[in-house]
Amino acid sequence: MGNAQKKEGGSQHSRPGTPGSNWSSRSQSSPGTKPEVNGTHPVERRVGEESRGISPAESSGTGAENCNLDAPAGALPPPLARLKNEGNLLFKNGQFGDALGKYTQAIEGCETAGIDSPEDVCILYSNRAACYLKDGNCTDCIQDCTRALELCPFSLKPLLRRAMAYESLERYRKAYVDYKTVLQIDVSVQAAHDSIHRITKMLIEQDGPDWREQLPEIPVVPLSAQQHRRDEPSAEVLQARAARAEQEKARQAEARFTLLKQEGNDMVKKGQFESAIEKYSECLKIKSSECSIYTNRAICYLRLDQYAEAKQDCDTALQMEPTNKKAFYRRALAHKGLKDYLSASTDLQEVLQLDPNVREAEQELQEVTVLLRESLLTAQG
Repeated sequence: MGNAQKKEGGSQHSRPGTPGSNWSSRSQSSPGTKPEVNGTHPVERRVGEESRGISPAESSGTGAENCNLDAPAGALPPPLARLKNEGNLLFKNGQFGDALGKYTQAIEGCETAGIDSPEDVCILYSNRAACYLKDGNCTDCIQDCTRALELCPFSLKPLLRRAMAYESLERYRKAYVDYKTVLQIDVSVQAAHDSIHRITKMLIEQDGPDWREQLPEIPVVPLSAQQHRRDEPSAEVLQARAARAEQEKARQAEARFTLLKQEGNDMVKKGQFESAIEKYSECLKIKSSECSIYTNRAICYLRLDQYAEAKQDCDTALQMEPTNKKAFYRRALAHKGLKDYLSASTDLQEVLQLDPNVREAEQELQEVTVLLRESLLTAQG
């Protein structure tokens, strides 16, 4: 049958061909009187106005204006699907007795053919129950709704229609339980809220302050039957939200990275090398692929005579950028600090090969060459 939807704005004036347009044609209860038995139930009129999907015709997507009687209907074979579609169209046109006949034929056809489709048969019983309710036959309405619920427990429309029928028969306790169950399935059904409020007053008058103790047990609706799940965003919407969240996360991370890097640079200028190392290390937690952070941190390690750490950072930088002059130069200084003058000389030559105009590299190469010779002479001696 589909699900009861939330109240539509401006639905107090029903359109031609919609459920509400014919449901108010019978005599209505005057204020202060009980719900009518023969004629349209006042609650159903409100549900027709406030909740799309209550009409059997709408459950199959058919309508008087554009109706394909041969349209598929779930797992029903074509002849039975046609009977259902015909019933929907008749119901939509207010011909409830004729619609009832079509649904009855479809139900009997399912029994004869042994149709094993609980959902489809449940809809047929629920649709026929709507016809009974329209004609004030609350007893048969209750019977069909109960059968529908045996086929598909916690189906919203059979529960709602049975509640209406119970209320019309002044069986308020059972009506209260069904309305409460409806609201567990879909809390947006305003007609159920209104009915609960009205019936509560009647039960208090009827049973006194202990009226709750005399109620039948209200079943607990499993989460799988609660329709709020159907209101969850589609996969596309969830993907778009996730993408936006990732973009925002990336934007915030980039902003923090830029701030930490600037703070690290400022600390280097002030000679606060240990603090700068902390800032650069935080940067690398955000973006470990930023080559300049490794070369910047290498400066700090060099100033603190932590040559092994400086060499490691330069190694990482050169893996990312094999022609990075700063990384070669600073690794040369690290090698020099570690007294590996041959490696220092090799790195300085790489710098000068990349850029012959780097005076610092030229000066360091001269000094390292001297140190290398001295180390070799010392080793020979």
